[in-house]
Amino acid sequence: MKAILFDFSGTLARLEEHDGWFTGMDLDAAQRAQVMDRMTHPTASVTHHAWAHRDLDAAMHREAYLHVISASGLPAAHAESLYRRCIDPAEWTLYPDTVAVLKDLRDKGIHTAVVSNIAWDIRAVLDAAGAQTDAVVLSFEAGVAKPDRRIFQIALDLLGVDAADAVMVGDSAENDGAARELGCGFVLVDPLPTNERPTGLLDGLRGL
Repeated sequence: MKAILFDFSGTLARLEEHDGWFTGMDLDAAQRAQVMDRMTHPTASVTHHAWAHRDLDAAMHREAYLHVISASGLPAAHAESLYRRCIDPAEWTLYPDTVAVLKDLRDKGIHTAVVSNIAWDIRAVLDAAGAQTDAVVLSFEAGVAKPDRRIFQIALDLLGVDAADAVMVGDSAENDGAARELGCGFVLVDPLPTNERPTGLLDGLRGL
């Protein structure tokens, strides 16, 4: 094993609600949960012209997610406020074992990379926590998104590693698991709240 590729959202970090997010929005607990689900797990069945390109272009990302959030019945101003939370590095929380896993792999001489479908720069999230990787491949910069296997190949080329010597870790069997088409191994993790998944990465990688 020479390299491990990691998804970002739901794998290394998670967007989690904090006090004050819904102040003045008059939503009950069930409605708040629905909005958070739409923000973190929007479904592929969304019908909107920007949806297919949301992870390749920042403007399309904003337009698509505002549509998804507004579908919960929120007015435009509130939808805009919540969208800004989505792309604010300070609102993201790393899983408890993220930094330790990345450090341990680095100490063992195993290369690491983040491969993420996203339309904003997540490096600030990683840097703030001291989570170091050898490469970061973001769909909006690479011009290609998972499950297209080209995005995995970009990461492998940056690391100088063959697919057979690499493993992809992610929370989506469809998107992240597509790395198997190149010959990579695959480890599936559960995108639980961070306080409910203290050792998810460690547990998933232990078998390797």
